Amino acid sequence: MANSTLSSSVNRPVVWTIAGSDSGGGAGIQADLLTMNDLGCHSCSVISCVTAQSSVAVNLVEAVSPQMFQSQLDTLLHDLPPVAIKIGLLANQSQVLMLASWLRETLAEHCKQAGIEVSVILDPVMFATCGDNLNSSLDFSPFKNLLTLITPNITELAALVEIKAKPDPAMSEAESFLVDQADCVLAAEQLSEQLNCHVLAKGGDLGPTWLRDCAQDIFVCSEAKGSSTFHQGRTFLLSGPRINSDNTHGSGCTLSSAIASVMGQGYVLHDAIVVAKAYVTAGIAASFQPGSGAGTLARTSWPSDLILYPSISALDSGPSLPDSIKFKPIVERLGLYPVVADLKLLHSLLETGAKTIQLRIKEGLADDIEQQICSAIQLGRDYKAKLFINDHWQLALKHGAYGVHLGQEDLYTADLTKIASAGIALGVSSHSYFELLLAHQIAPSYIALGHIFPTTTKVMPSKPQGLNKLSRYVELLGSHYPLVAIGGIDESKLEAVKHTRVHDIAVVRAITQAGDPAGAFRMLAQKWEVCNATV
Repeated sequence: MANSTLSSSVNRPVVWTIAGSDSGGGAGIQADLLTMNDLGCHSCSVISCVTAQSSVAVNLVEAVSPQMFQSQLDTLLHDLPPVAIKIGLLANQSQVLMLASWLRETLAEHCKQAGIEVSVILDPVMFATCGDNLNSSLDFSPFKNLLTLITPNITELAALVEIKAKPDPAMSEAESFLVDQADCVLAAEQLSEQLNCHVLAKGGDLGPTWLRDCAQDIFVCSEAKGSSTFHQGRTFLLSGPRINSDNTHGSGCTLSSAIASVMGQGYVLHDAIVVAKAYVTAGIAASFQPGSGAGTLARTSWPSDLILYPSISALDSGPSLPDSIKFKPIVERLGLYPVVADLKLLHSLLETGAKTIQLRIKEGLADDIEQQICSAIQLGRDYKAKLFINDHWQLALKHGAYGVHLGQEDLYTADLTKIASAGIALGVSSHSYFELLLAHQIAPSYIALGHIFPTTTKVMPSKPQGLNKLSRYVELLGSHYPLVAIGGIDESKLEAVKHTRVHDIAVVRAITQAGDPAGAFRMLAQKWEVCNATV
């Protein structure tokens, strides 16, 4: 439902591709335009060069004139300014310098006047899928401080960063480069520092032996560049399924243009990368072979099958989540779920009929907090309700709470193994695809999705998610966990929220700031049940 709503929208975000034309139709401008339109964007193109290319060879690459290259950029910016830009094949160093200057001066001035930021994704196309050298000698250093992300494959990473290779018996001497995962991590981190941007080092192509069991990418999230999530400054390994197919022509172009498209839809970089990786996996699985060489990816719309998405693990010395852990499942609906900070109000709502409730105490003396939590847990037992304690997992364990609710940051400091072993249910907050995938890896009891609408309850690390994103999250994980929408939900929004097929909702201000909180709970609970019965 979410996909059709977005695809029919007349307000599609404008995303540009700056790349070469592939006469064979599998990569370059052609692949980018297909991808961007498939993912709900209006695509514009700046052609850097024309190639005489098929699925088996690249016979000629001819750059457009400097005047034409510059004119395309300026003409589009005047009428169709982008929210994201993908850069692919650049024909020569002059184009690199010209484009870097345009980004630094013309685009930067436009962004300053419009009060916006434009994401810029560079796919340093240096070699064709067929193996032909397109332009391996380009110097991309003029792009320093101008890029959001660069997406080299392992071959390109070796050309961009000089690291001594180690021999691999399974590879020829000519292929023996960046064999060790540690070498690739070091190279990606050096490239991130050199260009001051995030790096996604792609391992989808069959290279060193450590890459051959699954499609693994190294994601260096530059702390200097900044990010809208607390995962900045980290290095991750993204491991996805490897599809047994040679039809990978244009997979790099598709990945980078998909990242630009997803960011154009308002998602953060972390989300864009995992969605784009799933999109490419689906495209290879449904690929076809129009010529005698490597075939072409299919365009399969927004990926909603969880199996397509990568698992996420840390490659740095930072905290990581435990493996092989699973929490107490919740098989019944949670219903309307109040979140309160007051013991008296909690008691009143339990008395009114709340069957799921959360105590969220952020401040106070340690002894007082413990006493409130102890009393709340006993009230939960008395009323046979699912009482979740926010953050204070040690006290929840000590006093035998039904469940604990943790934010993403708290997952790395809490003893998740101990919580799971105690048989206590776990709820996890999530604000993005990336965080949903991390939550999925520890199999929580339920996942809270938010904040959906603007809220003043607390300072949020992200923008409101909105109903379109909520629909997509439900489509991805709705058959795996109870999903609870939270953030700015009141009576006027109940029906719209339920149309996303989310299972239940959590409310804060709609109850805590009501003149009659118990009455507000009864009214909202009744209307939510009506929504569940009619939607």
